[in-house]
Amino acid sequence: MSMNQQQLECLCRIAHEAGQEIMEVYGTNIGHWNKVDDSPLTEADLRADRVIRQGLEQHFPGVFILSEESRSAGDELPERFFLVDPLDGTKEFLKRNDEFTVNIALVENGVPVVGVVLAPALGECFYAARGLGAFKRDGQSYRAIATAKLGSTLRVMGSRSHGGDKLKAWLVGLSQPYDFVAVGSSLKFCRIAEGAADIYPRFGPTSQWDTAAAQAVLEIAGGTVTDLHGQPLRYGLQRPILNPEFIVFGDREKNGVIFDGYSIC
Repeated sequence: MSMNQQQLECLCRIAHEAGQEIMEVYGTNIGHWNKVDDSPLTEADLRADRVIRQGLEQHFPGVFILSEESRSAGDELPERFFLVDPLDGTKEFLKRNDEFTVNIALVENGVPVVGVVLAPALGECFYAARGLGAFKRDGQSYRAIATAKLGSTLRVMGSRSHGGDKLKAWLVGLSQPYDFVAVGSSLKFCRIAEGAADIYPRFGPTSQWDTAAAQAVLEIAGGTVTDLHGQPLRYGLQRPILNPEFIVFGDREKNGVIFDGYSIC
């Protein structure tokens, strides 16, 4: 499925409609409950999921949808499908720190080829498609984005809620100076995609819908994502929902990583 500019803009509109639903809940006394895996769920997750599903079914009929909160009917395992997280960073949403996103990806043969990442509280939207490029919209303006070349000080992104001792050990093992910034949700990928950071090591669990849209933006902007064995991070209905641990690189040409020692060379 080749995505044209009009279709990409349509995905952005669907994400914005979901973001409006989220922000309506964000302005209230937010209630939540825990799912079976103990992750939090709010009314905003469900309202955003409903809007996204309706939009995708209307404008992209027949394409399978796998969301964190729902999935299309049927047992078929298509090679092309939408992968959705209607509210990524629910913990950040509950903390009211604004660092949560709407994620919509199109996956083909295991590769995320289209991605939209909307941060509704920040007014930022990152979107990309193979053959069209990667972009950021901030208010009424938009621009093409690209990853940055590696400098003398490594700009490291990290999670506000995950990482722990393994991340600390990885940072200690770096062979060059670094600055560390904690950011919530899939925004870590996007900061690297726009050239504001260099690398994001992820130690700890993520699910396919957490990363696919942002990975599409990042890779189309010039970066790459690999597991700790140097293999590309891939997706599919036949694959485990949980991703392996991974590292996001902005400078594709200098992603020389000694994975056993967690150091940059």
